[in-house]
Amino acid sequence: MLSKRSSQQLLSAGAGARARRLVGLASGTALLSVLSGCLFVTDTSRMNIDVFQDEVAPVYYDPARVQPADPQPVPQKRELYTTQFHQTYGLPVSNPLHRVMYGTIRDDGHTLPAIPLDRVDRSYLRQEIDYSTNEAPGTIVVDTKARYLYLVQAGGKAIRYGVGIGRDGFSWSGRGTIQTKQKWPHWTPSNEMVARQPDLRPISAEEGGLEAGLNNPLGARALYIYQDGKDTLYRVHGTPDWQSVGKATSSGCVRMFNQDVIDLYDRVGAKAPIVVI
Repeated sequence: MLSKRSSQQLLSAGAGARARRLVGLASGTALLSVLSGCLFVTDTSRMNIDVFQDEVAPVYYDPARVQPADPQPVPQKRELYTTQFHQTYGLPVSNPLHRVMYGTIRDDGHTLPAIPLDRVDRSYLRQEIDYSTNEAPGTIVVDTKARYLYLVQAGGKAIRYGVGIGRDGFSWSGRGTIQTKQKWPHWTPSNEMVARQPDLRPISAEEGGLEAGLNNPLGARALYIYQDGKDTLYRVHGTPDWQSVGKATSSGCVRMFNQDVIDLYDRVGAKAPIVVI
């Protein structure tokens, strides 16, 4: 049998355990109530149609409320890598129209080869440009310094062609007239030219000159420049030597790509004025 003192100790220990269980239960209930307030309370604002519309309505750009962005510099040239294609859009760098304009041409029984555009300065390719001048439409203007020939058009425009010109001491300048035009012209070097270049004697005037053809220095067309009714002996003509366009290498005449001189020939009227500066 337990003594009276032992019984009292057992009763005291049981009472302490019950008290601790009650404190733990109270703490758990309090924590559960806090969590339930965070997790299980319904957000009734979502049922408000005004709140819902405000949250899902699209946002429109209003220029009056948005400050304009600072202007950004536009790169004029991008050095990324060398390619035949445009570096941004994947398109060919060359103008497809130029490949048609300077492609192979069959003309009066002759086949002109295409101009290798990848080896030509593109500024010398035919194009229409804005051009301010006092010359009348239809006038040919040759700028020997810039190596361009302009065919003046109405409305402040001109068709610009690249040309080769005479080397120092062999150029001509002034005003004249295109007295005659010829397709696939015969070429006869002047006596002065033959004297400077004896190897031309076989095609001199005495020998009948050089027949028309792909190797003829006058190319596919020739426009003959006269001044005051007299032949200046200078011509605007095509050339088989396409690399001479843009250079000063000729004996004074104005050289053009064969494809370009054919185009010019078809556009120039009778007795067209020409100015060489």
